Amino acid sequence: MPRLHKRVLTLFSIPVLVPLCLLYRPAAGSTGTYAPRGLFLLTHAQARGQFHGAEPPVPLLYPDARKNDQVDDYHGKKVADPYRWLENTESQDTRAWVEAENKLTSAYLNQISERTWIKQRLTNLWNYERYGIPFKRLGGLYFYFGNNGHQNQDVLYEQFSLDSEPHVLIDPNTLSTDGTVALVGTALSHDGKLMAYGLSSAGSDWREWKIRDVKTAKDLPDELKWIKFSSVSWTKDDKGLYYSRYATPRAGQKLEDLNYNQKVYYHQLGTDQSADVLVYERRDHKDWFFKADVSEDGRFLIINISQGTEVNNRIYYLDLHVRNADVTPLLDSFDASYQFVGNDGPLFWFLTNKEAPRGKLIGINIQDPDRRHWKTLVPETGDVLDSVTVVNDTFIASYMKDAHTRVQLFDLDGKSKGEITLPGLGAAAGFRGERRDLETFYAFTSFTAPSTIYRYDMTTGTSTAFRQPKLDYDAADYETQQVFYPSKDGTKIPMFLTYKKGLKLDGKNPTLLYGYGGFDISLTPSFSPSNIVWMEIGGILAVPNLRGGGEYGEEWHRAGMKLKKQTVFDDFISAAEWLIANKYTVSSKLAINGASNGGLLVGACLTERPDLFGAAVPEVGVMDMLRFQKFTIGWAWVSDYGSSDNPEEFKALYAYSPLHNIKPRTAYPATLILTADHDDRVVPGHSFKFAATLQAAQSGDAPVLIRIETRAGHGAGKPVSKIIDERSDIYGFLVRALQM
Repeated sequence: MPRLHKRVLTLFSIPVLVPLCLLYRPAAGSTGTYAPRGLFLLTHAQARGQFHGAEPPVPLLYPDARKNDQVDDYHGKKVADPYRWLENTESQDTRAWVEAENKLTSAYLNQISERTWIKQRLTNLWNYERYGIPFKRLGGLYFYFGNNGHQNQDVLYEQFSLDSEPHVLIDPNTLSTDGTVALVGTALSHDGKLMAYGLSSAGSDWREWKIRDVKTAKDLPDELKWIKFSSVSWTKDDKGLYYSRYATPRAGQKLEDLNYNQKVYYHQLGTDQSADVLVYERRDHKDWFFKADVSEDGRFLIINISQGTEVNNRIYYLDLHVRNADVTPLLDSFDASYQFVGNDGPLFWFLTNKEAPRGKLIGINIQDPDRRHWKTLVPETGDVLDSVTVVNDTFIASYMKDAHTRVQLFDLDGKSKGEITLPGLGAAAGFRGERRDLETFYAFTSFTAPSTIYRYDMTTGTSTAFRQPKLDYDAADYETQQVFYPSKDGTKIPMFLTYKKGLKLDGKNPTLLYGYGGFDISLTPSFSPSNIVWMEIGGILAVPNLRGGGEYGEEWHRAGMKLKKQTVFDDFISAAEWLIANKYTVSSKLAINGASNGGLLVGACLTERPDLFGAAVPEVGVMDMLRFQKFTIGWAWVSDYGSSDNPEEFKALYAYSPLHNIKPRTAYPATLILTADHDDRVVPGHSFKFAATLQAAQSGDAPVLIRIETRAGHGAGKPVSKIIDERSDIYGFLVRALQM
């Protein structure tokens, strides 16, 4: 995970523009085969000849979706919900509707001839060796994730040195026939002999944790279940671990039940989970989340407490060296964000935005924690302090400057020790390790180059490329520029534009505008093979850094929250208008895309300005802003969205809720809605109701389709094969819709 307080990355969504796992996991890699370059050029030239104008539209007969007379009263406002029955994903009626919709969508997509080449090209490009960031423990044993190209899931390897032969420790590809069991978390014991690892099935947020003997690659009998939104953390003696979990859900309701009352437990190795010791709970605060981590010195259990997806948190601790000690509050109000960085005995280091919206590093002595005695070690600057780690008794501080990374070094007193020079304009992640380590590793990526893993020598201050993947394309053919455009209120918004060199500003370029804008998440430069394919067929990729994200700190985030959420949509619409005014594209060739909160973004802008876009692809979006809090973890998003239970917030939500702003007898652009049957974060009922309503309202010729993936969830852990199929369908749809 990036920042500890960014619980949204586990509680809400992960943008699916790129496979972020390669940035934020400690690993990835293996070997791939590549088609000869000359053969590709011939094949590509032949294929490009097939990309012609769209065929005449064929009228679509949408599946029948009955309407009921459901009407809700929100503070005196009557609101109809005629497709409420589609929220019940297990009913016979809903299943029949899903089957009919998938049949219609498949028939439409299958007749797009260009899709065949797109899928083949995606398949070829994705077949490259991918590497993750190595991590290690005592004895110098290294671990990393790797993928030989087309493995559905990354494999966890171990090796005795950086140049020795790696050995497979955990291969999740052997755990299912369709690649839908994913390895979604690891925790290595301090002596390096045991590895706890979490598994997710069919994309669900529920995790089952197991423990493997590193030497024998065999699992111990221990199993931990009903874990969600939690990591695990070993004690210093490696005899047990701490984790957070929920009560067992009701039979048949594990994908729908509300998730409340998370609790912290201690599990001792060799015992059944039923014997685990309850460490901490708060029955008076069912909406609190707990993340428990043992400090590097093994003395303290640090309990991070958050409420919903609010970035502000509390910090409690437990002194593990004191028998029968009580959990002690240290920072006991949700007044700011506090990320525990490490400690030197009783001196705790925190990255915080307390009185520093863009972040600073402070020291708090828990023996004298009064705020008057806090010490600022690294003060706030004009750039966002995104993360801090401690390696070789040095603070490694990663900053975000206009949504790209720069890295500074400081000693433990906060004195500058220089910086780590990065390869260019892009995003870097990693820099993990322990205080005694003489090396650290990081990944660097951009929109046009995949993640390269670097080893940084803490004693010499030099970076060396450690693993660099090779793909069947030439990165020199593409370029990225960053522009700043005015939003509706005049605020300057940064936007990355990536395209093939030699671009002509003639207003005719197919453009994919991708956005997110929420929950303090920042869209930094990231690589995906699918982006290369989009540009190969003549497309521009545009990624604006909308308010609501974290690109410029907490003030930027709060400028797009709750009653100010419309600001995010204004920023996105202004990006579209700027692209058109500056002759990059035209409305008929402009597509918008986003996932989860980004799916909400696309839905809201689609219904607000249907005239502005040629196509829209909302993925796993929050479309019903009046009822989102009634399912699984939806209640946690109230901190960013507000709630229809509040009269003032209801008015704001109702004003932009995608489902409730679809207008009858309106010509909407071509729309492909994506969701999945195992999405237990943004339940598929959101997309089901939105699709049925939009199909009924469509008065134009453009298709309104929904693609419902089976045995998949919100996005995390999705097999490579499903990703390729999904991107092929999206790009095939856009080729036809934008008349490429």
